[in-house]
Amino acid sequence: MLYIKSIISKPPFIYLFAIAVSFVVSALFTPVMRFIAIKFQILDHPHTDIKTHQTPTPYLGGLAIWLGWIVSLSVIRFFTHFPTGTLRNLRGMLWGTIFIIIVGLIDDILPRGLEFKKKFLLQFIAAGCLIFFDIRIHFVNPDFMAVALSAVWAVGITNSFNIIDIMDGLSSGIALIASIAFLVIALPSEQIYVNFASAALAGACLGFLPYNLSKRFKIFMGDTGSLTIGFILAAISMGTSYTKFNNAGLLAPLLILAIPIYDTLLVSYLRVRRGQSPFLGSKDHFALRLEFMGINRPRILTTTYFASALLSYGAYFATKLPPTEATILLLVFLTLALIISYFLGKVEIG
Repeated sequence: MLYIKSIISKPPFIYLFAIAVSFVVSALFTPVMRFIAIKFQILDHPHTDIKTHQTPTPYLGGLAIWLGWIVSLSVIRFFTHFPTGTLRNLRGMLWGTIFIIIVGLIDDILPRGLEFKKKFLLQFIAAGCLIFFDIRIHFVNPDFMAVALSAVWAVGITNSFNIIDIMDGLSSGIALIASIAFLVIALPSEQIYVNFASAALAGACLGFLPYNLSKRFKIFMGDTGSLTIGFILAAISMGTSYTKFNNAGLLAPLLILAIPIYDTLLVSYLRVRRGQSPFLGSKDHFALRLEFMGINRPRILTTTYFASALLSYGAYFATKLPPTEATILLLVFLTLALIISYFLGKVEIG
């Protein structure tokens, strides 16, 4: 037993073990949550035009993802010694996710959901948990500006994964890719929470995905899941250094999380341009616009996954390349985003 523990506790086995544990827990508990959701009628009814599914579908998949994540971190604690700073950071994430879980559950269970102002208030309280446990941006001065920017970033990324959750496998698939990207970038360091939290989230999302994409056993993660994975990724993104080789590496999190950020900015801009509140739902999302262009959902998903992986690959190199090359790489991605936005903006949404 001691021999097995000594093997598992060493990188990269400890991270593979974290992925495996969260995967198994998430995969086992997702059908349980589906059963509970059906029994208590916690369903997403397609009663508005912005819904893209035809039949009532059970929620609560997000709880299975969260359980996979938290159980994995708890089990890992037995196999490795968390440094004091890492343990403190993970506690901050735990308390923050509890607030987010509450917000998501209320939003999923109440017929009309939670009013957006109350939702934002609770999300900022959750962001405060991160800041209190020193999960925040450290390169901005003065401190009060860093704290404010950290809170806005955490709430913004949290909601971006909720906004992009409009197609089966989209939000959770991107979260899976993003968590692996953050793990790879942070991997040289063994003293921060990012490695463990990223690995645990990757496995948890992977365990949920087959059910979300299934026709027979379909379940949504709901706001409980999309808000939680967004919150965890926001916290992870503030936990590692990106500027060892150049300051342009600071933009690496923007590349890794580019697709949910892009979709958030796109739908907000298009809604405001029409004189509509950006907080009201609509079908302006890039994925739905691609669908209106005649591209089927499996192709949209595979293309988006590829784009997310490519952006994450670019983020990795942005932290390693000399300043000039890194800046050119970032400008190329920005140019491509503007070109894509131009064509997507011309799509007429039915």
